[in-house]
Amino acid sequence: MAGKVPQVRPKAADSEKITINLGHVDLGHVDLLVQEGFYSNRTDFIRTAIRNQLARHADAVDQSLARHRLELGLRRYGRHDLEAVRAAGETLHIQVLGLAVIAADVPPELARATIASLHVLGTLQASPAVKAALADRIR
Repeated sequence: MAGKVPQVRPKAADSEKITINLGHVDLGHVDLLVQEGFYSNRTDFIRTAIRNQLARHADAVDQSLARHRLELGLRRYGRHDLEAVRAAGETLHIQVLGLAVIAADVPPELARATIASLHVLGTLQASPAVKAALADRIR
């Protein structure tokens, strides 16, 4: 085994970075709450505020998930999955709230042949070639 380097699989990010603009006064209020020890930092405040709003609207989100038939969480599609779909003569209408991953082993032609539509609320991880092949099917 000497000289053999194991391949390390890159870890997918478990969060997505976003940018927001706040007015000076709102930002000052956040900084004051951080300074007073209510939150450890600005990010902690913002995450807490978002989670509180999501909890406040949880019933509406649940109803919308059911109405739109969205899958919640992580959904991964690999080459084997899509080859089985193609072999069955079917196509997929993917609807995910969370993270949808089209694996790196999926060639653009296979994705195009098996994915009829793709609607992701959250994050879509796929190669640039697969995203380009599905561009007219992503909403």
